[in-house]
Amino acid sequence: MARSSLFAAATVALSLSASIAQAADFTVRSSSPSKGHFQQAQFANGFGCTGQNISPEISWSGAPQGTKSYVITMFDPDAPTGSGWWHWVLANVPGTVNELKEGAGSSAGMLPAGTLEVRGDSGQPGYLGVCPPAGQTHNYVITVHALKVDKLELPDTVTPAMLSFMVMGNSLGQASLKVQAGR
Repeated sequence: MARSSLFAAATVALSLSASIAQAADFTVRSSSPSKGHFQQAQFANGFGCTGQNISPEISWSGAPQGTKSYVITMFDPDAPTGSGWWHWVLANVPGTVNELKEGAGSSAGMLPAGTLEVRGDSGQPGYLGVCPPAGQTHNYVITVHALKVDKLELPDTVTPAMLSFMVMGNSLGQASLKVQAGR
C-alpha cells in the first residue's frame, strides 16, 4: 500500500514538473520596441502624445501542450488610476497563431479570424498606444495567455476584468514581456 502511494505521488510530481518545465519554455518577443522601449509609432495619438497608435509586432513560442486559443493583453500597472490601464485586449486568438504583425491591432490592422477585440480602458476596442504622463517612465506588460478552450463565450461588452476572470479558469500558462515608455 505504501509502495503504491509512493509511486502515485512520484508520478504526480513528475507530471507536474513536466508541466512547469513546459510552461517555462513559453516566451513572448517583440521586434517593435527598440532596446526594451516603445517606438514613437506605438505611442498614443492623444492624451498629450503625438504617436500613431500602431500596435507592436508580437510573437510567442513554446506554448503549453493542449493550447487551443490565446488571450493577449497590454497593461500599464503604473498608470495613475489606482488600478492600472488596459491598452490592448484580445480574446479568442486561434491556437494556430503565434504572431501578430505590427499594426494588427490598429484601426487598419488585420487580426486573425475569430479574434475578439475587447474594449480597453479607453472605452473603445483596439490598440491604444502608450502615453505616460510627462516626466515619467512607465512599465507596460504584454502577456499572452494560453487557454485550454477553443473559444471563450463572451458578450461584446465584456470588460478586461471579467475576461481576466474567465482566463484564470481556462489557463494552461502565460508568458509576458515588459516594455518601457517615457516622455
